Amino acid sequence: MTKRAPCAANDDQQSSLTLCPDLIQTGYSQDGQNPPVPAGQSASLTSSNNFINFCLTVPNLPLTNGKQITSGSCNAAPQGVLAATTNMPSSKFTNPANLDTIKANTTFDITMAISHLQAGNFVNAQANYYAAPQQVASNGDIIGHSHFVIEKLTGIKQVTPTSPGSFVFFKGVNTPAPNGILSVPVVGGIDTGFYRLSSINTAANHQPVLVAVAQHGALDDTVYMR
Repeated sequence: MTKRAPCAANDDQQSSLTLCPDLIQTGYSQDGQNPPVPAGQSASLTSSNNFINFCLTVPNLPLTNGKQITSGSCNAAPQGVLAATTNMPSSKFTNPANLDTIKANTTFDITMAISHLQAGNFVNAQANYYAAPQQVASNGDIIGHSHFVIEKLTGIKQVTPTSPGSFVFFKGVNTPAPNGILSVPVVGGIDTGFYRLSSINTAANHQPVLVAVAQHGALDDTVYMR
């Protein structure tokens, strides 16, 4: 891989309003439909300027601008640093375990083992939502945090999709993971019923973690309980 040449050293490239030519990714101008093409493969959107003005194509949408806009928005922040295959996050709930029975309306702790996420990095979600690229630490692990969410089900074998806007518990976990374990109390517990507990592992600005390859194991965990 050829190392790219830097832009002019006397320019402040992080405040410049123009794209550094050295950062043009020429692969973006290809739609991926050059032979051989797998059946059903879609053509990619293309750009010769790294999509820097993409949000002009959706003038009906506001810019995200660090806000959580429930009606939808267009975000212009780059995706940032993709974690190497040796640093892809992985997590596994240690409590509750899958198919555990939880005592109703009683406080319990959710605990989750996690690797390759420098947890505890949690920016202001009301002002900086998706507002900066993903970054990695010096060891290559993604700088970010996790979230725990519990959704109620109609039964343990429910096959219809849930409604993501409906949940009984949600917690952004803004603490580090001592000994690789994250922990959050569910104060007051949950009612009798069937539930799905999931993790949402993210970068510091709340965007889902991004990794270097498409084919990989799950970067989050889910368990079912009653």
